[in-house]
Amino acid sequence: MKKRNFFIAIVLTVIITCGFTLTLLNFTSASEKENDSFEKLYSAYDTLKQEYYKKIDDEKLVEGAVKGMVESLDDPYTSYMDLKESEGFEENISSSFEGIGAEVTETNGYIMIVSPIKGSPAEKAGLKPRDKILKVDNKSVEGMSVNEAVSLIRGEKGTKVSLEIERDGVGTLTFTITRDTIPIETVYSEVVENKIGKIQITKFSENTGKELADALTELKEKKVKGIVLDLRQNPGGLMDQAITMSNMFVDKGKKILQVEAKDGSKDIYKAENQPIVDVQVVVITDNGTASAAEIMAAALNESEGIPIVGEKTFGKGTVQSAKTFEDGSSMKYTIAKWLTPSGKWIHEKGIEPQYKVTLPEYAHLPYLNPEKTLQEGDVSTEVKTAEKMLQALGYKTDVDGYFDKALKNTVVAFQRDHQLKQTGKISQDTTIKLMDLVREKIEKNDTQMKKAIEVLKSKME
Repeated sequence: MKKRNFFIAIVLTVIITCGFTLTLLNFTSASEKENDSFEKLYSAYDTLKQEYYKKIDDEKLVEGAVKGMVESLDDPYTSYMDLKESEGFEENISSSFEGIGAEVTETNGYIMIVSPIKGSPAEKAGLKPRDKILKVDNKSVEGMSVNEAVSLIRGEKGTKVSLEIERDGVGTLTFTITRDTIPIETVYSEVVENKIGKIQITKFSENTGKELADALTELKEKKVKGIVLDLRQNPGGLMDQAITMSNMFVDKGKKILQVEAKDGSKDIYKAENQPIVDVQVVVITDNGTASAAEIMAAALNESEGIPIVGEKTFGKGTVQSAKTFEDGSSMKYTIAKWLTPSGKWIHEKGIEPQYKVTLPEYAHLPYLNPEKTLQEGDVSTEVKTAEKMLQALGYKTDVDGYFDKALKNTVVAFQRDHQLKQTGKISQDTTIKLMDLVREKIEKNDTQMKKAIEVLKSKME
């Protein structure tokens, strides 16, 4: 009975710290409180302790109880993290870490890519927003929490991980990715044509606000006449950073966002200082723009009339908090909805841009595995992808998924043009070169950036 009471005390402590309210008056044991809503829990514990055929670890039972409560909420953004997972979560927010560099979430039972981080192995490999992860190193992630899946994907720099994913309209693909150190830098700036500044924000971490302020100061010193704020493939992060950063563009007193509690009450966050940006601005988004990035995009658009160019955003309109327990484990949980300045809830809807622009079709081609050889006689979706890549690079070829003699000759021509061994097969260096050249063409023919600059120039006239 002492062990049982000890278990009950632990469970109640955990439940209380997670924000539940319990009435503990006259509580001594489950049997003395017949109407206690936790009677079922205690009964299950008693039964297992007395009748289960193996010795039971109380700590594991508590872990299971907490995980069960969290999972019953059916909220992809609420999760329990053991010590190892909790450390990984903190690293992801505040410092560099080793892995593939992709933000993931759980949606409708799937572990799904929200967005790969700029310059990360995930981005270079070709992972896309909304890719569904089916297996990690041939181990199914079905039924796993986000944190359990992430713990499998992460690993030491230089090691490899295999991901089997499902992509809408394409089917099942396999990626072999070499893990690396994911840098903490989250803001990149440069001056493009006609004194127009470009700022790309890849994530909202602890130092992102300072990085943005520094970038804005640097561009001001270079006397830019307008700024393109690139929020594409930005999975979000810390809400307080989104508020601070939005204030750099939004006039004092204007709304940045609203946070709605479960009782319907709202906290309204307004710009507290005058903006430091005094030039015209345009924002670019895509379907990898999520969470805090959506907060900023909506604030600038609705409160300052700053236009959005690109594609509809991801659609994450909830706010999370985190609770760390004494043993180092923690829980991330949803505490509220966030609404745009005008009161819109964009959850699972996203933000529609004023200027809808997609990237060229070849920008959405799937990844080719360099370790797989494509050769004459093959018929596959990978061959079809390679044909489309060659076509995008100016090589004449049919796009039918069949590796015939004509395609072999085209591959030889490609290899000759780029000083590669002329095997007529697509693998290793040929595959890597093919993908690198397509990536370079996407960057040079960035239709969304071109439209953003066009819109910006019209505002500057």
